[in-house]
Amino acid sequence: MNAKNLAYVRPEMLAPAPAPLSTRSASGWIRINLLATPKDAALTILAVALLVWILPGMINWLFVQAAWFGTDRSFCTTAVQGGIKPNGWSGACWAFVGDRFQQFMFGRYPIDERWRPMLVAILFIALLVPVLMPKLPRKGLNALLLFVGLPIVSFFLLHGGVFGLQKVETPLWGGLMVTLILSFVGIAVSLPVGILLALGRRSTMPVIRVICVTFIEVIRGVPLITVLFMANVMLPLFLPTGYTIDNFLRALVGVAIFASAYMAEVVRGGLQAIPKGQFEGADSLGLSYWQKIRLIIMPQALKLVIPGIVNTFIGLFKDTSLVSIIGMFDLLGIVQLNFTDTTWISPVTPITGLIFAGFIFWLFCFGMSRYSAFMERHLDTNLKR
Repeated sequence: MNAKNLAYVRPEMLAPAPAPLSTRSASGWIRINLLATPKDAALTILAVALLVWILPGMINWLFVQAAWFGTDRSFCTTAVQGGIKPNGWSGACWAFVGDRFQQFMFGRYPIDERWRPMLVAILFIALLVPVLMPKLPRKGLNALLLFVGLPIVSFFLLHGGVFGLQKVETPLWGGLMVTLILSFVGIAVSLPVGILLALGRRSTMPVIRVICVTFIEVIRGVPLITVLFMANVMLPLFLPTGYTIDNFLRALVGVAIFASAYMAEVVRGGLQAIPKGQFEGADSLGLSYWQKIRLIIMPQALKLVIPGIVNTFIGLFKDTSLVSIIGMFDLLGIVQLNFTDTTWISPVTPITGLIFAGFIFWLFCFGMSRYSAFMERHLDTNLKR
């Protein structure tokens, strides 16, 4: 029987219809995501009640009652405490953050020379943004400029002593600048070194495998603060008399080594998740070991462990605060250092400074996590999206 004689056979596919209005509206979203079951409804009501109880007081303290402008502690203290605020007042002291903002960003870097870290920040953003955009061409050249060219230019710009630039010693560096430098160097070094360590740990050559396993397990077995302490106190004891290494360079090396050991285990997890057939298929094509790793195995392994990689980066970014043990002051360290400044001592100054530092850390960490989610979606080859 000819199919065209059958009334119930449609000769063409139906066009996709839009989702029902009930699921596209705000009320539909609330009903599906917040009130789908009695348990969801109870949790939603509890969460809303908690927010109603907490948010008004937080908003009032952080914004409404806050002291936004001022030049000293009197603007953030009550009359009884020697200030201008009425007795019983309590609010955030954003005037303290505004007055010390540049110090929070650059530490004790000379004021007249702060255009140099600003220029480095502009160059960093200009090179980083194209690398993060998947569809832009010339990624290799861009990455080379970001991870090789920028560090060299940044060193001469920040440290000076050449091309007529004033020399600025690293003990004067501080604030967010130090946090970003430590994080960038740690991230840029830890990923390639971690990949090599992971490959070495899975190597069939006993010497290479033992060296990599020993390095990874020793570094992962001690906290970062111990690595920094050893680099600052013990390392100079093994150097020739009269020879020393800059404290900031010690911190960079310690952070990079520590992050590399953790990154190696993350990458090794991705390598172990690759099916054996992928290795056999690459061997059947006649590819060399490095061709197999570079073209087939490693791209799949890194895609599988993107959450673990970014999680290591986020942990590294937060762990930079530990460099205070060797006399360097990152963002958190420089904020805490200003708590003892007699110009701004008040009951609300410490908590305001910590909230500011916490918000900056959250901003960068949240940005990294969101980009991680974006890359997972972009690299997802599963047809069931």
